[in-house]
Amino acid sequence: MKVGLSFSRCLRDIIEGKVEYDNVLVIVSRTDLDPHNDNHWNSIWEGYTTGGYSHPEWKDHKDKNDEFRKLAARLYDCGKLHQPRQFKLGNPVRLPYYWLDLVVPVDDLEELPAVKAIWEQYQIIAGLCL
Repeated sequence: MKVGLSFSRCLRDIIEGKVEYDNVLVIVSRTDLDPHNDNHWNSIWEGYTTGGYSHPEWKDHKDKNDEFRKLAARLYDCGKLHQPRQFKLGNPVRLPYYWLDLVVPVDDLEELPAVKAIWEQYQIIAGLCL
């Protein structure tokens, strides 16, 4: 399981097949958007494909607007896209790394009842998102 820390870079990695969608727990995004809003999306697409105010993370994918938007909407609708700026929690710092791997020590779950309970709840919620 992975936690992403960059909307643009994480979506790019999923589109490019570097990371499987089903292996993403959540993306905590500095980007503030609703992918269903045309104005939001057009601004994001322009920024990530040509630059402007953003890093042009998607410059090599200018022909994949629909694919990126569908992925963004899927993440958004399943609750896998968390956006602290929507809750006035500030703008997280852009870090040089943007994927964190989560490791659940399966062999130790019986000795860690709180972790086991969280893992079981996550599996239920993840199953509802499929």
